[in-house]
Amino acid sequence: MTYSVLTHDAWGSANVGSFPSLEQAREVFQALQKDRWFLADGTVRGLSIVETSSGAKALTADARTVESFSFPHS
Repeated sequence: MTYSVLTHDAWGSANVGSFPSLEQAREVFQALQKDRWFLADGTVRGLSIVETSSGAKALTADARTVESFSFPHS
């Protein structure tokens, strides 16, 4: 299994990185939730951690969402 952290905005999703463990992915996920740029930008809508099996891509239907987060925007 591989865990990927994705960002989501009005244009789609982007893979921030892939990690061999859920714990490593969560560290990045939690750091990005507090990132000043993401908080101030206003276009980044959220983050997610997805799980993929070997050979699958993070941005496909084969990925399973493990955790998600939405940025509060005014």
